[in-house]
Amino acid sequence: MANYFVGDIQGCYHELRLLLDKVAFNPSFDTLWCAGDLVARGPDSLSTLEYLYELEDSVKPVLGNHDLHLLALAAGEKKRNPKDKLDALLESSQLPKLIEWVRAQPLMRYLPEHKLVMTHAGIPPQWDMETLQLQSDKVSTALQREDYISALISKMYHDKQSYWHDDLPEFEKLRFTIDALTRMRFLHADGSLNFNCKQPPESCEDPLLSPWFQWHSPIKSENRVIFGHWAALMGETNDQNAIALDTGCVWGGVMTLWHLETGEKITQKRLKKV
Repeated sequence: MANYFVGDIQGCYHELRLLLDKVAFNPSFDTLWCAGDLVARGPDSLSTLEYLYELEDSVKPVLGNHDLHLLALAAGEKKRNPKDKLDALLESSQLPKLIEWVRAQPLMRYLPEHKLVMTHAGIPPQWDMETLQLQSDKVSTALQREDYISALISKMYHDKQSYWHDDLPEFEKLRFTIDALTRMRFLHADGSLNFNCKQPPESCEDPLLSPWFQWHSPIKSENRVIFGHWAALMGETNDQNAIALDTGCVWGGVMTLWHLETGEKITQKRLKKV
C-alpha cells in the first residue's frame, strides 16, 4: 500500500496516467492524493475528472481555485474563457454527476498519523489546526447545500483585501477561507493576502511581501503542509515542512508525484502532442 500525492493536474490527463504508470499505481491498494486544480487550461479536463471519479475511494482530492471556478461556470455564474479549455467538460452528458463529485470534495485533508496537511494553496499562518478544520468544514457544508450557488458560488469572487480576524461576519470567514486555501501565495506585512504577485519569492519586487510558508505557523511547526497552486516555485520552498507540488505541467513543465512512504519525487514532462 502506497500513498502518492500529485500537484496540479489541470486537465493534463495523459501526463497523469503516464506518471501513475511509472509507479505502477494500483487503486486496489494505493491512494492518490490530489492537491487541487484538477481541471482547466490543460487539454482534457473531462477525461481527468472521469478517471478520478472512477477511482472512488482510492482518490482523495482537495479543491483548488480552478475547481471552484468550474462550479461557477457550470452554474452560469461566470462566462466561459477559451483559455480554460473546459467546453468538452461543460457540454458533456456526464457533467451533472461530475459536478456533484466536485462539490463533495473538501478544501483540506489531514493525515494525523503522518502529520500531514494538504490544501491547494497553503495554510494561513494565523490559524491553528482547530480553526483550519472548522473553516474547511464550513465551506464543505456550504457546498453541499441545495442553494449552494446563490449562498456561496455566486458571492465568492471579490476585489477586497482579504484579512482574517475572529470578528469577521460568517460569510466573510467563508470567503477568506476560500481565498486562503485556494488562492494564497504572498502575505502583506499585516498578514493580509496578496493576489497580484505570482513570481517566485526571489523575483518579487515588493519587499513588504513574503510567502505564506515563511511565516511562523502553529500548524506547520508540527506538520508537513502539502500544496500546489504556485507553479513558479517549481517545488522549491527551502522548508522541509512546506512541500510544493505544482511544477507547471500545464505550462510546459512537469507533473510531480510525491511518494509519502519513500519521500521520492517522480516527474512526467508535458507531452508536446496528445
